[in-house]
Amino acid sequence: MPLTFRKSFRILPGVRLNINRRSWSITTGGGKHGPRHTHSSTGRRTTSVDLPGPFGWRHTRTAKRR
Repeated sequence: MPLTFRKSFRILPGVRLNINRRSWSITTGGGKHGPRHTHSSTGRRTTSVDLPGPFGWRHTRTAKRR
């Protein structure tokens, strides 16, 4: 089993810095029922919302690299 590295730091209320072995990302939002927006150093942008019960919604968009 390979070793993995992942760490998350709370910078400000509602803002997190996520670091793993290959990239970093900033996550904003995600209050009690609000959406979370994540912007990664690799160009990936994700919006996710937790809906009541066992439901959830996630939309991921990857930016085109030049």
